[in-house]
Amino acid sequence: MSELPDDDGYRGPARLRVGEREFAVTVDLRGHFQPIDGYYRWYGRVSADQELSAALAGRKTPATLTTPQGSASGELSDPDPWDRYRVMGTSTPPFTVLTELDAALEV
Repeated sequence: MSELPDDDGYRGPARLRVGEREFAVTVDLRGHFQPIDGYYRWYGRVSADQELSAALAGRKTPATLTTPQGSASGELSDPDPWDRYRVMGTSTPPFTVLTELDAALEV
């Protein structure tokens, strides 16, 4: 698993802190800038994890997600039918965001 090329996002290992507990998880994250309110919104899925599911029991809860690229506070919502929790946050994401300037410098 690795970073996603040519796209804002991250796919790979992460640490998820919920209350006093920390979980080693795998995530698939994306994000976009919302020009109407000026915020960056990031979101994604946490791969199914039995320990996380047992701890949350399907409840929405605040969490901190840390990847090799950064850390951010967000919220976990109820799981999908495959027991993958959705994670979302506002402002600085836990991954590197490419800008138009970054893309121009790579050419």
